[in-house]
Amino acid sequence: MGGPVELREWEAREITLTGEGARLLAELAGKRLSVSVGSAAGTWLVTATSHVGVFVTPEVELLVRPKVPMHNLFLMLDVGLPAGAFDRKTFSFGSDRNLLAAIAQLFARSVEQTVGNGLVRSYRHEFDRLHTLRGRINIGHVVRHPGLPAPVPCDFDEYTSDIFENRVLRAALQRLLSVPGVQPVTRRTLSHSLGRFEEVADLPIDVHAIDRVVYTRLNRHYRQPLRLASLILRNLSLIDRVGNADASAFTVDMNVLFQDWVTHRLTRHLRGRLRVVAERPEYLGTDRKVPMYPDLELWAGNDRVYVADVKYKLTGSGLARNADYYQILAYATSLGLREGLLIYCQVDGSVPDRKIIVNHVRTSLRTHALDLSGTPSQAEEALTALAELVQVRAAELQHA
Repeated sequence: MGGPVELREWEAREITLTGEGARLLAELAGKRLSVSVGSAAGTWLVTATSHVGVFVTPEVELLVRPKVPMHNLFLMLDVGLPAGAFDRKTFSFGSDRNLLAAIAQLFARSVEQTVGNGLVRSYRHEFDRLHTLRGRINIGHVVRHPGLPAPVPCDFDEYTSDIFENRVLRAALQRLLSVPGVQPVTRRTLSHSLGRFEEVADLPIDVHAIDRVVYTRLNRHYRQPLRLASLILRNLSLIDRVGNADASAFTVDMNVLFQDWVTHRLTRHLRGRLRVVAERPEYLGTDRKVPMYPDLELWAGNDRVYVADVKYKLTGSGLARNADYYQILAYATSLGLREGLLIYCQVDGSVPDRKIIVNHVRTSLRTHALDLSGTPSQAEEALTALAELVQVRAAELQHA
């Protein structure tokens, strides 16, 4: 394998692969990457999509870079980083081109710091048949199995480190150690940390259950490594082949990530002023015909006052694509609103807000470019300004 091949979102490049190598890359990537025949023998045209990250096979390491700076990608991932973590002197993801390597490094450090003084323990309910009484006798089991005086069926609570939080961290550690693309120094840290989890069961993890973990003063220091573990277990895919090297991919969809981040931040900034409802089922036509799902609806009490659509792309002129205007117009019209907002990601410099007044119906379609080219604090300030804009426009329309 030569050096890594680097692409940006939606960029295409011809690379040299064997037919088997191209087939394996296509199988690994699925719809996250397009692989087609190139212009010369032995070459293949690889086209990136909105998925950024890394694809690793025995023949190629392919990096797909986001258009936003890496520190703002981590900001959108919302992994609970403290403000100092964005200092390049203390952490290398500001310059690291490989998203998986950066995530693995951060996770390794986070776990090392979190469990350095031992794993968190908790009581876990257990049932067992024992020769001496422990806890409470399971009366139901006795009734179902009469005539068996020993061993005694017991219900008891075991104070143990073999709990869900630790099982999640163990699973993520093992997943990272099983794939290429992790730096040797990070791999050593991961291996050292895994040794602390010997008493923790190696079981399949329901990644959706990670979001339901309740944090208390006893386990709140697990919040950041659990968030990172969730990212790893959700997004790191593997292909295992008998007799061949493993192939792996770690990617995130920027379209989904940007929309989720904007939704989360607006919900937080507007709390107590406007209620943000995401992707509520609505209908374009009467009699519930032609379903649609606006990205954001803003409500003041029982009144719907504003609608917005979140798009990751923006044209160089600051104007949206025609289809995006048609979509937000359909939302505003069907919801009985006189204005709709298109929220875009902008990293190529300053683009002024633009507004289009639709002929005859006079509906106003606004475009707001959210600048993510600067620092994380500047990105947060941009979200705050967007929240203020939304509140002002909603109030003006409500009282007009």
